[in-house]
Amino acid sequence: MDSSATLQIGLNAVIVSVGHDMPQIVQVADPQGEGADSLPFGLFDPLRHRTFEIGLRSWVEEQTALRLGYVEQLYTFGDRGRHRVRGDAEPHIVSVGYLALSRQTPGSEDVLAQYHSKWRSWYDYFPWEDWRKGRPEIVDRDILPALGAWAKEPPPEGTPPRALGREERIALAFGTATAPNWDEERALERYELLYEAGLLSEALQDGRPAALTRTDLPTLGRPMKYDHRRILATALSRLRAKLKYRPVVFEMMADTFTLTELQRCVEAISGHHLHKQNFRRLVENAELVEPTGATSTATGGRPAALFRFKRALLSERPAPGLRVGSRQPGYS
Repeated sequence: MDSSATLQIGLNAVIVSVGHDMPQIVQVADPQGEGADSLPFGLFDPLRHRTFEIGLRSWVEEQTALRLGYVEQLYTFGDRGRHRVRGDAEPHIVSVGYLALSRQTPGSEDVLAQYHSKWRSWYDYFPWEDWRKGRPEIVDRDILPALGAWAKEPPPEGTPPRALGREERIALAFGTATAPNWDEERALERYELLYEAGLLSEALQDGRPAALTRTDLPTLGRPMKYDHRRILATALSRLRAKLKYRPVVFEMMADTFTLTELQRCVEAISGHHLHKQNFRRLVENAELVEPTGATSTATGGRPAALFRFKRALLSERPAPGLRVGSRQPGYS
């Protein structure tokens, strides 16, 4: 492509799978060798790619050897700080983000390693989002005190008014004594709050005033190159919401599975523990699975019945998702 252009279109992929009871994404080595984690990325070339999605699939296969199945467009990311810095003569890159769902197959980790990429838990980047073992310590130890101090600071001059004040936004996003609920779908809102407050290294990298004035930037998850962690947060929120109204979870399941394996996959993505009997009742009522007649002894205990996704539903009616509870208690 012509490097003299002032604007280029990039394509980013958030490739999600579940392995070892963890929601994992494909992380590639920084092509510029600066050490920051990156998502698979490539430029859209209309001479090579008829559509954005074709371009995305081509770049992903070239960078990771993965052939994508389910893909959907997330959002277009074009903020000034995402690629360019002051004095940079290179084109500004606007990136179209995509969510892709995949199944981990035996040997996939070895293949990814050959392409300098790997599966990595998305909770490495958002440790405050995993509530499966209760409220994460980092929320009360590091995040809420820092956000509370920021909420008391006067906003920068010229800041446009918002319907909700800082304290209200914090309460809704993170769950405090005044709003004691945790909504897993607000993952992007939580990331944006931390960025706005200057508590993430990406904010410092982008020159945000709130970060430049800090002398004690906390370590809140692994940083990523440019705005890749924001793209990942967008995918996290989208997928958690979509679990409830579309059967996308089965894109990450093997052809046959136990109900326990299905529950663990849903728990990994949603970030909270589900009551076993309630979950099974939910699956039965949704009529999304059917028994295969076979059993599995993989756990070493009693044989567990194997199920498969009822694909016939897709042609019969709009298939629902698993409407797991959307809120977890904050403080008891």
